[in-house]
Order: sequence, then structure tokens, then C-alpha cells
Amino acid sequence: MTKKAITLGLGLVVMGSASFAQSLNDAKKAIDAEQYQKAASMLKTLVNSQASKGENYYSLGEVYLKMDYVDSARAVFTKGVTADPKNSLNYIGLGEADLLSNNAASAKTNFAKAVEVSSKKDYIPQLYIGKAYISTDKPDFEAALPYLQKAEELDANDKEAETFVALGDYYALQKKNSEALQNYMRAMNINENLLRAPVQIGRMYKESRAFPESEERLKEAIAKDANYGPAYRELAELYRQWADFDPANSAKKYAEAIQYYEKYLELTDKSYESRIRYAQILFYAKDYQKLAQETAALVSMNPNDSKNLVVLRLRGYSAYENKNYPEALQFMNDFFAKVKDQNRIVPSDYLYLGKAQLQNKQDSLASITLTKAVQLDSTYADALAEVAKSYFDQKNYGKAAQIYEQATKAAPNAKGVLYSFFYQGLAYYFDYANKMNAPTKPSKDILVKADSAIAKVAQLAPETADAYLYRGRINNLMDDEANPKGLMVPHYEAFIKKVTVDKPELAASSARKLSEAYDNLAGFYATSDKAKAVDYLNKSIAANPAGTFAPAKLKELTSPAPKAPVKKK
Repeated sequence: MTKKAITLGLGLVVMGSASFAQSLNDAKKAIDAEQYQKAASMLKTLVNSQASKGENYYSLGEVYLKMDYVDSARAVFTKGVTADPKNSLNYIGLGEADLLSNNAASAKTNFAKAVEVSSKKDYIPQLYIGKAYISTDKPDFEAALPYLQKAEELDANDKEAETFVALGDYYALQKKNSEALQNYMRAMNINENLLRAPVQIGRMYKESRAFPESEERLKEAIAKDANYGPAYRELAELYRQWADFDPANSAKKYAEAIQYYEKYLELTDKSYESRIRYAQILFYAKDYQKLAQETAALVSMNPNDSKNLVVLRLRGYSAYENKNYPEALQFMNDFFAKVKDQNRIVPSDYLYLGKAQLQNKQDSLASITLTKAVQLDSTYADALAEVAKSYFDQKNYGKAAQIYEQATKAAPNAKGVLYSFFYQGLAYYFDYANKMNAPTKPSKDILVKADSAIAKVAQLAPETADAYLYRGRINNLMDDEANPKGLMVPHYEAFIKKVTVDKPELAASSARKLSEAYDNLAGFYATSDKAKAVDYLNKSIAANPAGTFAPAKLKELTSPAPKAPVKKK
């Protein structure tokens, strides 16, 4: 759960006159609905008109915390302490600001002061301090629990639903779903119109991949209030995740995710952070055109915000997917240039940079970049194979073979690995063949690698006839030229069986290949088994009557031996 989701319930106590309570309550409803600009405007008015009320400052400070303006929040809490020094809430606010600034010691001091100025029977300070400890990116569960338990103890009549929402959040953050559910249900029993409890239950079900149950709870919240933005956000997140686990309906669910997130934006402030999340959902949903438009708008919205790196990343991704390859390369290069913390780089960043480099004819750079991507995430091996294919198409077979080998070693079970193994074998085979006439003879280790790769194809996809054909060709080269052992024989025979017995429908389209196999087998047996050689040659002619080797060789083998010359007396 995010900081914003966890801290929605802070500041829900209503005090003072009826008119004041109504105004403050409206502001708090706006906070709960994540309408922070609206809430801030209302609270600023309250601070100016009722400057001695500490609750006003506290609620305004909480809005600033939710908007990530920690310094502004601290300034408001400090004014609240001055205006109403016996009110515990602004000390708690200062403590929460300390926690968000990684100053646990100062937070502890401020929390102690909040308890000191409050009544020993008041559960509110205990509740809010407990909530503060679980509102940060790194919740302190050990520190939070005693305060939350004390709040429950002091609220002996269970009047405050938020106590149990806070306990639900405490357990949900630790994936203790049974305990979390019990507390959320208790909160709803106290206040059946509470919206955050069913939303939190829906979120919890989603994280447990109980998608239908999550959907039911979130729509329950919307049924209570069709304008409650957080429920739409969680529905969007639900459908985005659900789509990944339901491929048959993923397009529909991604469309629903976009629809619900757009509804959330419509009902809230369209903050920079929420629009970044919207852009991420567009990427997951593969709506790259809309993503390009959204990121173009975001990049100028907060030019100095550190989160702009996320926007720049998504600009690069969308430009590539929209086939704007020069822009994609520019954006990805800008992204890498601006990253100061290397921990912020994820494998897909290398993936998209490498793919952009490849499309911009920077093959060497693409090879290096995509190797990094595959080292971090082996599922990207197919992208590395694209680099290898580029070298293959340029007839740089040695380089292609090396990169294909990197790809197959990194991810031997990848989706496109069969293709990679096949072309890896071909690349090594062609590399050897190109070097055969060089002054220095190539090592037959190249052929061993070629044969090993093609053998993997035959193992993974035994129906692939060409795997046996190429093993025959490769082993023919591997054999001793002066004293051949027939290394190619079993492979050519396997090819013949594959296209004449197992799949006879392939025989007609494989005529030339069949003829090649028969010719090579006949050539091997010509000196050791003349009858078998003649049989293969006849089959070669039948398969490919236009062939020239078989008729000539057949004539050679079947012609009468020349008579010995008669010696003159």
C-alpha cells in the first residue's frame, strides 16, 4: 500500500461548534477522497478564520504531507503548536514529518510531547501516532503496535471505526490478511458507510490475486458513493493486474483499467504523481499513442521533479513502440545521462535502449546494451537474438553465432529459443564454410558448435525436418576427408525418413533436399556397398529428375568395367 492510501484516515475527529464541524468534516471528506487541492483550499480558509483551532492546522499539514510537501507541512504544524499548544495533533504532525525525513529520534520526542499534553484517557493521540509509524515507505511495525493497541484499549466502547481501519492497515502491510480482514470488518460494523474499509479489503484481495472478491468489494464502495475516487483507482489497479493472469480477456481488462483510472483522475486533483501512474497503466495496456501524448504533457509539468526520470523512461518506451526510433534513442540516451542513482535503472531500460540502438544501425552498442539487459533479466534473450539476426543478415556469421550463443545460454527456455538455436547452428556452419578456402584452415570446433546447436533444435522440436538435413551437412564437413567415417549418414537417413515416412506430404516440396541426401549417402557407399549406392542414386533421380549428380554417378557405377589392354606379343 502506498503512503497516500495508508494515511487517508488521519484527522477524522470532529470537534467544536456545529458549523465548524461541518466545514472541517467537508475538508476531511475531500482528503479521504484524495481531492487534496480542494481540501487545502478549504483548510486555508479555516486556518485564517479560526486561527486558534489546532485541528485546522493539523489537517492542512496532513494534506501537504500527502502532496509530498514535507517542509510546508512542518511549517503549518509548527504554527498549529503555537496557536493551540495544548492540542496534541500538531506535535503528532511534526513527528510524522520527522519520520518522513528519516529523523526517528525527533519523531519520538514530538510523539512523547503529544501524549504529554493530552488526556490519559484520550485514544486519539495513540491512534494517530500508531498510524504515523506505518505511513512511511519503511513502516516501523514494532513502534506502531503499542500505540494502536493502546488506542483500542482506551476506546473501550469501540466508537471509532478508524481505530480498526488502522489496525487493518497495520496487518495488511505485513500480508497478515486474516487479521487485517477482521479489523476492517469491525470498522464497517461500527460505520457501515465507511468507504475506505471496503476499498482496503478490495486492495488486499487484489494483492492476494483473489480478483473477483476484490472487484466485489470495490464496487461495493462505489455503490455507496459513485464519486469516491480511491475506489476507481483501485479498480484500475485490479484490472491491470487481473489482465496479466487472464490472457484471453487481457485486452478487455486493460481497457477497463484505463477507463477506471481516467474516472479516478476526473474525480481527484490530477496530480503529477497520479498522472505518472496513469502513464504506467497506459504502458501496461499497450496504448502507446495515448502514452506518448500523456508523457509529452507530463515532461513539462514538473521539469525539476526527480520523478521526471520515470516520464523520460516512458517517453523512450512509447517512442520505440510507436516506431519513432530516432526519438526513442534520444529519450533513452537522455534518461541514462540523467540517472544519478544506478539502482533506479531497471532491466527494461537496457532493453529499450538496446532495441533503439539496433533500429538506428548501432549494432555493436546494441549488443553490449542488450547483453546487460539479459544479464539482469533472462526473459529478454529474444531481444539479444534480434541483434544476432542483424549480424546474420549482414553475413557476419561469426559475430551472429557468438551473440546467438549468448542468448541461448542466458535463457535456454525462452519463448524464441528454438529459432535462436537454429540460427546459431546455421551461423557457425556458414562461418566455417566461408573460411574453408582461407590460407589458414578453420577449426572444426566451429562445426562442433554448429552441430550442437542444431541438435538442440532436433531435441526440442523433433518434427523439424531441416534440423536433420543441416546435421547431415555439418557432419559431412566434420568427417575425415581422406578416410570418412560416415558421420553424416544417420542424419541424412533421419531427414529422408522424416519427409518420406513420417510426413510424406513434405516429399514434393523437399525434392531438392531429398536428392541431396540421397546423393551424399550414395557417394559414401559407392566404394563399400555398390548396391546400396545404386539404390540411393535411383531414388535421387526419382525425387529430382533435373539433378545432374545422380545420373552421372549411376552411369559410373553401372557401366561395364573397361577391358584390360591386350598385350602385344
